[in-house]
Amino acid sequence: VQLQASGGGLAQAGASLRLSCAASGGTFRGYTVAWFRQFPGKEREFVAATGWGRPTITQDSVKGRFTIARDSANNAVNLQMNSLKPEDTAVYYCAAGRPIMSTMRAVNGYTYWGQGTLVTVSS
Repeated sequence: VQLQASGGGLAQAGASLRLSCAASGGTFRGYTVAWFRQFPGKEREFVAATGWGRPTITQDSVKGRFTIARDSANNAVNLQMNSLKPEDTAVYYCAAGRPIMSTMRAVNGYTYWGQGTLVTVSS
């Protein structure tokens, strides 16, 4: 499965962006799909995940602002980001895999990764 992340760009604080993760060479059926982000000089951190037959989970710092959702008709998973803050500036990556519950928030829980899309939020 190949993943293609898109939708990043420049936004002002308080604005919204929607990231999309499209799959090719397969579908997301049966996979947990997650979004991670990486700040300069930092390790990749978990943002949100939608499990297959499992609840959606979201990192506390984006809860209430970011929503992850499957778009099965388009074989994609979207991350709707509202009320953006400058501290949301990062490269965002989508990932797919079959993690166990305890590794849904972990980078090593995922097998397939998209190339990353840069989100820049200005104040």
